[in-house]
Amino acid sequence: QVQLVESGGGLVQAGGSLRLSCAASGRTFSTYAMGWFRQAPGKEREFVAAIRRSGDNKYYADSVKGRFTISRDNAKKTVDLQMNSLKPEDTAVYYCGADLYRLGSRNKDDYDYWGQGTQVTVSS
Repeated sequence: QVQLVESGGGLVQAGGSLRLSCAASGRTFSTYAMGWFRQAPGKEREFVAAIRRSGDNKYYADSVKGRFTISRDNAKKTVDLQMNSLKPEDTAVYYCGADLYRLGSRNKDDYDYWGQGTQVTVSS
């Protein structure tokens, strides 16, 4: 079992920055990959970024590459998403997920546990 709790969302102007954090508990954190996804109203949940167990390998959606950075701290059991140069189209509920059996999938169906989500709103 894994429990995930996101924090750090909010309202920001276009061009601004936010840092999301996801705290994990339960199963040993360093044994599974983590990902961030987002879901805008009326749209499917989409991949944003993923990171392998050790943190050495990171993956990004093309839409956020160069603006967002995913990182993890296995000692603190957290995974963060630093979001810079935010755009109105980044507005969504952001979810962290735990990928227990793969290396950090881009497919939401491969994730085994999810947090409750945190709202990010970017105004123009």
